[in-house]
Order: sequence, then C-alpha cells, then structure tokens
Amino acid sequence: MTALSSFLSQLVAHRSLAVEEASEALQLIATGQSTEVETAAFLTAMTSKGVSAEELIGFRKVMLDLAVPVDLGQEPLIDVCGTGGDGKDTFNISTLAAFVLAGAGYRVAKHGNYSASSVCGSSNLLEALGYRFSSEEAKLRREIEEVGFCYLHAPLFHPAMKRVATVRRQLGFRTFFNLLGPLLNPAQPSHQLIGVMNPEVLQLYAVLAKQLLHHYVLLHSLDGYDEVSLTGALLVVSPLDSTRYEPSDFGCSAPLEPQALMGATSVEGAAQLFCRILQGAGTTAQNQVVVANAAMGIHCLHPHCSLLHCMDQANEALMSGKAYSVLNDLLKFQKSAW
Repeated sequence: MTALSSFLSQLVAHRSLAVEEASEALQLIATGQSTEVETAAFLTAMTSKGVSAEELIGFRKVMLDLAVPVDLGQEPLIDVCGTGGDGKDTFNISTLAAFVLAGAGYRVAKHGNYSASSVCGSSNLLEALGYRFSSEEAKLRREIEEVGFCYLHAPLFHPAMKRVATVRRQLGFRTFFNLLGPLLNPAQPSHQLIGVMNPEVLQLYAVLAKQLLHHYVLLHSLDGYDEVSLTGALLVVSPLDSTRYEPSDFGCSAPLEPQALMGATSVEGAAQLFCRILQGAGTTAQNQVVVANAAMGIHCLHPHCSLLHCMDQANEALMSGKAYSVLNDLLKFQKSAW
C-alpha cells in the first residue's frame, strides 16, 4: 500500500479530503512520489467525486509552495483570466482586456498558458506576437514599471506541472488543475478578475475567494461564457455583493450574437485579429466585449466607481490607441538587452 492509497480510498468512496490531506496528496504527486497509474487514478477519482473548496485550498498551497517565486514590487497589481472550458472558441477577450487595463494606466501581471482545447491560448498568442517568456524577476519588474504589463507563462513558474502533464494529456478530460489555474499566479496580485465556466464553479470560487483573495471580481455569463459576453445575463460576485447584469447595463441596445465573438481558426489568424481589435479597428461587437471586460477589471480596482464610468475609462484606453501602444512598447522591450 503506497502513501497515496489511503487518499484514493477516500475519493473512491466519494469522501472529500481535508485541506491538509489534499496538500499531502498533491505533494506526493508533484514531487514524484506516486506512479503515473496512481496519479491517473487520483485525478479520475477526484473528477468523479467533484472537487471541494477545501481540497482546492490544499492543492493551491502546495502549488504555490513549489512555484518559482517572483516579486514584482508593485501594488495595486491585477490579473485577468478565466478557468476556460466553456467551449465557446471566442477570440482572446481576457488578454485584450488586460492590455486595455494597462492602456488605462493600471499595472497588469497576466498569468497564462498554452491552450489545452481552443485554437489559441494567451501563451500561444503572445509567443506568436514576439513576446519572450521569462521567469527572470528583473525583466518582469522592468516591464511592469516601464510598460505596465508583464506576462507570466505558467510552465516556467510551476515546474511541478511537468510531472502530471503526460497523465493529464492521456486522460483527455478536464481535472481540478484546470480550476486551479486562476489561483496560481506566482506574483500573487492584489486584485483579480476571474471568469468561470458555469454557475457551480462560480459558487465554488465564491467560497475560495473569500478565504484566499483580497480584492476580486468573479463573473459568469449565464449562456456559458467564462467572461462578459454581452450575449445574455451576467452574474458577478465581489467582496461587496452579488449582482446580475444585462447587456443593456453595458450600453448594448440588444444582446450580441454568439457568432460575433468567434475567434480565428489558427494562431496566426488569432494574432492578426488581436492586433486589429487592439488598434480599435474591431467590429462594434468585438470592441464592446473587450471594453466591457476591461471595465469589470477597473471595477475590481475601484469597486465604488459606477459601471458606466469604468466603461468610459476602458473605451478611451482602447479607442485612443493607448492599449495598442502598450503592446508595441512591450514587444520593443523584448528586443532590448534583456
């Protein structure tokens, strides 16, 4: 009987692990003290049972303890990300919103990865544009200080993930690691805007956020998007309250059609579309969605500002070219001595 066996027995019996037990179990997996078969069994049993808030808290502690630390020395600092898994194949809305936030003068430390299911994740996109991934603290600090944006490519900061990468790929279904992503930014930003894929995960994250995060906005569009889609009603949870918004609250005369949010069919196409929208040359629907998501980020930073005021700030940052200037400055920085 191995060290992981007792935890597996609990999961098979559909009994949740305590925070400390979850930490111990993932520590065994992340440090190579379990076989691939045991790891696969653990992930499968956990998925079958359904992960609890306590388990995610325990898992997060281990992942951050094992992560490459980075101190960006700046506050307030915001991350904009989602759990993914909504299957909507939208363009890179959260990454665009992050650049709009930086264009509006806020400091953004975006944490992301290559896409596991869609055509183009944030790492695929930024790599195609010429951004150089690095875990070098000095480089990231300079980007934040001089540009207002830096990107933390998850594999560089979470080497323990390599131990489960093959098993996760072979299993072929989403596991608790997908839910952990937005909680694992190694810079530990003071503010987080997090989109989730369904109401159940929104409830789970609401419990987690109260215990783990200081300033946050959690959101879910009721027709299945892990971001502000403007295609229907939106649920938002923050430390202050829980609110339901309609597209009209964001200035839309009518809900957007889902087709208006579709992304490109290749990484190259996604990068071209990204630049076009960031230049303010997107369609009206594309611009509206990006501005709405960036506005929720501003609302996270300034919770007492009205939504319309946040929308105005975001719209100005996009349409004035300030957001696109952030991208240009960031890419120029990659060609420097760093």
